[in-house]
Amino acid sequence: MPKEPKRDTFEQLYGRLDERVNKLEQGGLSLDDSIALYEEGMQLARECQERLDAAELKVTKLKESFAALPQRNGSVIQDAPADYEYVDEDGEPADDEPFA
Repeated sequence: MPKEPKRDTFEQLYGRLDERVNKLEQGGLSLDDSIALYEEGMQLARECQERLDAAELKVTKLKESFAALPQRNGSVIQDAPADYEYVDEDGEPADDEPFA
């Protein structure tokens, strides 16, 4: 199976976006070059925003999942679903109590 190409990090994408913006702000470019840089910048901005949205969603889900964890003394937080089950990184149910 072929390897998936390595994705740039958010920081790398943002750096590239910043470079495009700086070049456009400096001026002195032809109209075609300016349009090409603007188009590249918009694509980079879209990718950065998608990454930020995904990160925000992940943080929100993590907050919700940890808020639903039972307390250490065995009592369950009132908003926690009755069928809550701790799973490991692979999505498999854990054999032991993770926070005991």
